Amino acid sequence: MTWKLRRASVADLHHIMEIERSVFVTDAWSEPTMRAELESDNTVYVVATALGAPDVVQGYAGLMVPPGATEADVQTIAVAPDVRRMGLGRALMHALLREARSAGVRDVFLEVRADNTGAQALYDDLGFVGIGVRPGYYQPDDVDAIVMKLELTRPATAVGAS
Repeated sequence: MTWKLRRASVADLHHIMEIERSVFVTDAWSEPTMRAELESDNTVYVVATALGAPDVVQGYAGLMVPPGATEADVQTIAVAPDVRRMGLGRALMHALLREARSAGVRDVFLEVRADNTGAQALYDDLGFVGIGVRPGYYQPDDVDAIVMKLELTRPATAVGAS
């Protein structure tokens, strides 16, 4: 399957929240929280739409990268259940990493649920390494978070840049 990746906007909020609630059943972000993320000057959000269907959001990802920062944090990433295991999560992560490189970031951090072995495998494959554990980070499920870090080395072009 092929997707078009573009910067997210508040106009995408409804679609993002549908995916958010279906993927993160017990710990989904609230709509006001997600709206604040999309509106923040310190974050970059990307959505993936089905090729030829620009209103059909099938995944999203966000990166906190304040202007001038050398570190960035993957805030969230989610793929609609019906298009999982097709490479969209990887494409979204590559888009975030391009954004980080474009902003001059040297290190990217993320947290991943200790029970999400699929996501851990993707992050390992992208070069992230585990650097710590946050016990009981994901609530109300009381699941640990594995903290991971990637050191960036190569420049790249940001989403939407020519």
